[in-house]
Amino acid sequence: MFVQRLYSISHSVLDHRTCMRLPFRPRALPDGTPFRARSAALGGGVAALALAMTACAPIQPLPEAVVHNDVTSAPIGNQKVVDGGDLVMALSAEPDRLDPTTSSSLYTRYVMQTMCQKLYDINAEGKIVPQLATKLPEVSNNGQTVTIQVRDDAVFADGTKFDAEAVRATLDRDLTMKGSARKSELGPISGITALNPTTVQISYKKPFAPLTAALADRAGMILSPTAVAAAGDSFGDHPVCVGPFKFKQRIPQTSIQVERDPLYYDAKNVHLDTVTYRIMTDSNIRTANLRSGDVQVADSIAPQDVDALAKERGVGVLQVGSLGYQGLTINLGNTNGVGKPVGDLNTPLAKNATIRQALSMSIDRKALVSTLFNNWYEPACSPVAPSSPFSSDAAQGCPAYDPAKAKQMLKDAGVPVPFPIKVQVTNSPDSLRYAQALQASAADGGFALTIAPVEYSTLLDVQSHGSFEALLLGWSGRVDPHGNMYNFLATGGGNNYSGYSNPAVDKLLTDASTTTDQAARAALYGKAVQQVQADDPIIYLYRIHSLTAYSNKVAGVETFADGVVHLSNAAFVKK
Repeated sequence: MFVQRLYSISHSVLDHRTCMRLPFRPRALPDGTPFRARSAALGGGVAALALAMTACAPIQPLPEAVVHNDVTSAPIGNQKVVDGGDLVMALSAEPDRLDPTTSSSLYTRYVMQTMCQKLYDINAEGKIVPQLATKLPEVSNNGQTVTIQVRDDAVFADGTKFDAEAVRATLDRDLTMKGSARKSELGPISGITALNPTTVQISYKKPFAPLTAALADRAGMILSPTAVAAAGDSFGDHPVCVGPFKFKQRIPQTSIQVERDPLYYDAKNVHLDTVTYRIMTDSNIRTANLRSGDVQVADSIAPQDVDALAKERGVGVLQVGSLGYQGLTINLGNTNGVGKPVGDLNTPLAKNATIRQALSMSIDRKALVSTLFNNWYEPACSPVAPSSPFSSDAAQGCPAYDPAKAKQMLKDAGVPVPFPIKVQVTNSPDSLRYAQALQASAADGGFALTIAPVEYSTLLDVQSHGSFEALLLGWSGRVDPHGNMYNFLATGGGNNYSGYSNPAVDKLLTDASTTTDQAARAALYGKAVQQVQADDPIIYLYRIHSLTAYSNKVAGVETFADGVVHLSNAAFVKK
């Protein structure tokens, strides 16, 4: 009798493995999705979602890697545009507060990009291009003075003139506002000056190479100073920026709507009346609504569904590799909230890196990705994407999968085996599928993971407050590794949810940010990754392939490697 580990989420059932070596048998989920599991003969039983199970089968040979070519846009081309209409996009999670200074959610970036333009953006090739700036920054010979030229034809949605002073005020807010997640992204700024209405000058104590990349994300979203003065910390309840659209309304846990802004400097090329972001956390529901025509765009299509969906008439799929990662964050000292001085948790997991190393060695990254994600995702052991020009062999090194050694390391550390860990995870079907499989994989190495599903926005609060032992979450990624590492790993970083602090890593990341030599930066990031893998405040697991589906009734939808779906130039088209 085969032991099966089952759980029911959106009518899906997940098999995993037990303990004797038997021939590999392909299995299938109830919807027909193949699931390659290792099974064996043992006394039968059904395991609950939060129950750990011990297993000891060797990993199976993996199929050849599948190459997926990026498709980043559904161009309008020569199709006839229908002016107006409400485009509905199904979002897989609810955004957090719509304030660029404090936000930490990818889904907030989806919404903000339609109404809060940045000084810079990235294009389909991952290159940084001007947006509210008119050209790339000019940097002084010593690297300590950065001059940015900005547009003279832009107006905020409330009628306030966009100018260099608004840029200065926004950056100052990013640096000084309590709870800012942007401060550590901007580096050691010593002063910001609006030299004239179209020129901003930023002074540094020492050179800071990642600035332009930071200004191509939320730190570069410029806010109306009139709105900030009126709303203060409540700015995110009714954000006002420069963009093709402006904020209209938000119904918590249901939807966010933006409407066309007639004051936008390029309003003639904005086609839609409104964009409605509707929260649909279940991938099956998003896909069903796309098929029915109730939504026109849906993010985060399940890898198990995308191949069939792409063949359907009237549906297209955008696909692009990720600069980010999904990982397991371990709380080492976040006792007072993110960005606050670290405390002492005084637990074996927090104090003993050997236990965390053993956990990393217990995770069969390749097999999990292959079985769960239909070869659409990639295993990862690093915050530096392999496609990055700052990658290296050191940055891509991966701890060996060795559950037997992991179990011995736990015994040598003198801790109970199996070693219990509570892992909090978003309650989406794909996240729970992975968590369940991770639970079984880690059992081979002597760990008993308890899986605690949590609603996405709640989990964001949990990681900020430090009320967790371990949690499974990801980061959508940035074009410069500084944006994937410093905030999360440097002492006091704005996204350092683990409470990690290692002076050696602080120095490596700081040194990497102060040189413009690409090879030197790559070498420093490689060394930092090696040290982080020894300490394991974050255990990196896999990289997604962003999968966005759309109806062919719309065009102009784009998605890039930073994970954001762009709808600013989308339109309904005649068929």
